[in-house]
Order: sequence, then structure tokens, then C-alpha cells
Amino acid sequence: MWGLAPRIPLRNVVRVLMKFHNPQGIHRLSAAAIKYIADPGWHADGGGLYLEVDKNGRKRWAMRVTVAGRRRDFGLGPLHKVSLQQARERASDYRAKAYQGIDPIAQKKLVTIENVVPTFEQAARQVHTDRKGIWSNGKHVDQWINTLADYAFPILGHKRVSEIKTADVLDVLSPIWTTKKETARRVRQRLAVVLDWARAAGHRSGDNPVELIGDALPRHPKTDRHHAALAYADVPTFIGKLRAGKAEGVTKAAFEFLILAAARTTEVRFAMWDEIDLEAATWTIPGNNVATGRRMKSGREHIVPLPGRALELLRGMGKSTKTKLVFPDSTTGKALSENRFLIARDAIGYTKEQCTPHGFRSSFRDWAAEETNFPPEVVEMALAHAIRNKTEAAYRRGNLMAKRRELMHAWAIHVLVAADSN
Repeated sequence: MWGLAPRIPLRNVVRVLMKFHNPQGIHRLSAAAIKYIADPGWHADGGGLYLEVDKNGRKRWAMRVTVAGRRRDFGLGPLHKVSLQQARERASDYRAKAYQGIDPIAQKKLVTIENVVPTFEQAARQVHTDRKGIWSNGKHVDQWINTLADYAFPILGHKRVSEIKTADVLDVLSPIWTTKKETARRVRQRLAVVLDWARAAGHRSGDNPVELIGDALPRHPKTDRHHAALAYADVPTFIGKLRAGKAEGVTKAAFEFLILAAARTTEVRFAMWDEIDLEAATWTIPGNNVATGRRMKSGREHIVPLPGRALELLRGMGKSTKTKLVFPDSTTGKALSENRFLIARDAIGYTKEQCTPHGFRSSFRDWAAEETNFPPEVVEMALAHAIRNKTEAAYRRGNLMAKRRELMHAWAIHVLVAADSN
């Protein structure tokens, strides 16, 4: 019938348009042709540039280049956002880089990393900023970042936290490990904190390289490191000054409670109300705690009989609905910092050479040995010390609670009589 043209398949129309546009096969696609391309697959424009059509008809630009014998495929953007001309310009840029041996995918990842993953110095300063608000000792706040600035930043400061290896940590620690032992230990601990933060923040994966050092560094020889302790006769005076001092109430209560219970700072700082039985006058410290980790040095549960003044301190604290801690930091609600005890000690005129919080356990032990007739095993059990004599440990079945209660009551009388008179 006149006026009717033969029906030509759409794909043939596209091929004609493409051939007419570029009979040599270079820049084969045209703006007109790409509107009608519907077959799923990669449709070549030439020079490694393709129009990719998925099974749902969505169209996007793709690039295929070979770098150092390795084929690399990557996207250049969807058709509705990137025109044919723009795709060709991008393709030309990537081809030029490929000819120079630059892997476009690796370069893109590097740019992404540089925009997202912090350097070690950036990470350390972020950790310092996050934590300094909960540190009450200004000297410690400055010292924490200064040690890293002095010893770590010159070597690691510019490195991305994702790139730091064990060898890098060794480069920091080796020069000071045997000459500045205490500083080296602090730097090592702070390196671990920063890299733990980086892992938690998603900036690195795998184990912390600080923890993988193992025996790569020589062991420091053991030294006889006794905690400085007051003579037991001077403990009442210390408590009197502590009560009259300017430390926060919770710090005073925790410190006095620590002395009365002959406990370690960690045990007191993380004491929970569900460990306290006011009626039975006992404090049951678990060996381990899911939330806070190991509580007792031995890892075994320890029951502390509490004298009257210790119970008075507990009742004065009052249970909080916001935390289960007995002695929470009034600002954060978290456990008191170890520094709180040290600052309170310094503020009332004592130095670290005179006494430490842990040293009051030694004061208690000396008092018990020299001023009482309690058997040594009762004193050792009050301190939760492991029994070295295996035979004695095997035959001791009870916890000597009655005798330990008498012991702690006598200790309270000793430290409080003079303190109450101050």
C-alpha cells in the first residue's frame, strides 16, 4: 500500500546511527544513538569508554583500562548526570594516567583515605580532646599529649592510622626502651590507646600492633617497687586532714573507705551497690566483672567485713538511679579517676614519697603485725593475698570471717579515734 514504509527493527536504527556518526569505529556512540540503546551489556564508545546498560534499563558510564598488565574496570557516573562529552573527557584523563602507570582505582581509594582516615597525630589529639575533660589532674592532661608529641609524632605523626605496623611502633619505642624506661612504658600505653580508638572508630582493622610486639623489646629487669606507705601511727592524722581538706565529698568518702577496708584503688573505684550488704556489713568483691573486667588481682571473689564507719560512709553516699557505682564521679557518673586520690593526698600536704593510696594496705599490715595478736593468715586473708604455703592453703577451708571482722573493727578503732579528735 502506498504511503507505508517497511518496519525496521530499533536495534538496526541504532547501528545505522552509530555507523553514520563514526564509520571508523572511534567515538562510536552518539548523543542520538545512546537514547535508543536498550540491550543489557557494555556498549563501546572506543578508547576504553563504555555505556553500561543493566537488566532494568539503567544506563551508566564505565571505563576499562589496563595498568601494568592488570585490567581495571570502574564507573564514571550515570548517564542522566554525566553526558557523552563529559564521559569522554573523564575517560581521556584516566587513559592518560593509565599510560603513566597510575592505577585510577588505587588513586581514588587513596584520595578517599586521605579525606577520611586521620593521621596518627590527628587521632592522638582527638583522643586527648575526648578524654581531657574527665582528667582532673592538669599536669597529667598536658603530659599525656606531650609525651606523644616528643617521641611518637616525629616518627608516626604523618602516617595514617590505618597504615601503622608493628615495625613503626618499634621505631618509636626502641630508642627509649632501655634508657627512659618509665617514659617508654607510658608512650607504649598511649600508643595502644590511640590505635584502639582508631580501630573502634573504623579507621583500621586487625589487632593492635602495640599488642603484637611481644618479645621484640627486651624485658625490663624487675625492681623492688614498694608502694610508699605511712607509718601506721600516722594514719589517723592523715584521715583527719583528709576530712578537713577541700577535696570533693565523694573523693573523701572513697579514700577513707579504701583505708578502712584495706582495699586497692581499683576495687573501691568500681565498687557496685549490688556488692554491698548493709545488714550483713559485708562487701563482696567479684573476681571478675563483665562491665569493668578483673576486679580482684587474684581473680577470686573476696568478702570484706565492714566496720561501722565504713557503713556510715556508704549510707552517706546514697544510691543513685543513674549509676550502680557506689562512688561515682559527680560530673560524668563514671568511676572515679585514680588521680582523684593522688590529688586529694597532695592537697593536704603529703607527697608520693611519703605515701600512696595502695600503701595504706602496708600500713594496715604493719599495724596488725606489731600491735595485735591476730594470726598472720587472718591478716593475709584480709588483704586477699594468695597463700604461698600450698599445704596451709589446702587445709584452710573457711574464710575466717569472724576473726577478720574483729581485725577490721580493731583497725577502724585505731585509725578513727585520733582522726575523730582532729
